[in-house]
Amino acid sequence: MSVHVIADTSAKLSAASSLLNATYPVTSELIGAATIRGNDIDAVVIAADLRIVENITALKAMAGKLKRIPRRIFLIDQRTRLAVVQAYALGATDALVNPVNQKQLLARLGDTEAPSIVPDEPRSPGQEAASAGAASIAAMFSAVMSGSAIDVAGARNAGSKIAISIAEDGLAEWLTTVRRHHEGTYQHCLLVTGLAADFGLSLGLTKIDMERLYSAAMFHDIGKARIPLAVLDKPGRLDDSERALIETHPLAGYEVLCGTLGISPEILDAVRHHHEYLDGSGYPDGLCADSISDIVRILTISDIFAALIEHRTYKATMPREQAYEILQGMTGKLEKALVDAFRDVALNR
Repeated sequence: MSVHVIADTSAKLSAASSLLNATYPVTSELIGAATIRGNDIDAVVIAADLRIVENITALKAMAGKLKRIPRRIFLIDQRTRLAVVQAYALGATDALVNPVNQKQLLARLGDTEAPSIVPDEPRSPGQEAASAGAASIAAMFSAVMSGSAIDVAGARNAGSKIAISIAEDGLAEWLTTVRRHHEGTYQHCLLVTGLAADFGLSLGLTKIDMERLYSAAMFHDIGKARIPLAVLDKPGRLDDSERALIETHPLAGYEVLCGTLGISPEILDAVRHHHEYLDGSGYPDGLCADSISDIVRILTISDIFAALIEHRTYKATMPREQAYEILQGMTGKLEKALVDAFRDVALNR
């Protein structure tokens, strides 16, 4: 594997390169003079302060070359939601917060789920849809943090592209594309949107109900923009206080979207209640059975399944068969008829 390092200072260039030199052949250059020559780069490590406008401008200028490189790891200086959003908006496949040690960086570079060199040709509709979806999610998270207007039409349009991609290329292709090119919360939201769209298509939902469903899926975790990254991206099991904090995200998302032009009552309902269970054991409102709408029931199944099959660097990806068995075991919490109907989506599509 060949690795190219780009940094905004000589000190960062040296530090990042020193983490890699003993393991991989490394080339490097400063961001202001970066040309990314050659077609044999397997990974790029970018160490730059994303608060500096000139750095962002330079990275945008080289976006066409960066997107051909399968692994694009950004080393960012601030553990803030905005810094991570900016990194992914600029094309990151991974974002690590400094100080980064050698073990962390090599683990990301050695990820076996990463693809080979991306061909220098137009991206597939699935890749375009995933990029549009990730950009929309990044924009909505950024809007929540800055208090600016949320681009509802943009999210709906991205959701539509995902649904079209699913209908044309199938769910399996979508899962592969998303898990290869996206991480963390963005990966999860894209997986949920694809699964929900495919589930809706298999159920024969009307056009308006499909639009509500994939829009709800795009927005369902917007409340996580208010959860600290240390909790949201923690590898392994959460403790009780961290779990309680995570469980605030549906209500936080609902509050963010309330009064937003273009957000229907059905979408608000789904954002607030996608963690509710038929037996009343869910959150935040402990709803039961008839109080839970069909769109919420569909989204909840898609959300759980997506969480189970996500690709994470710290553990193996769960097989779809095993994930579906877990859904089947949630007797009383999920609607059995819908879980049965989800079987084809889970195992065959």
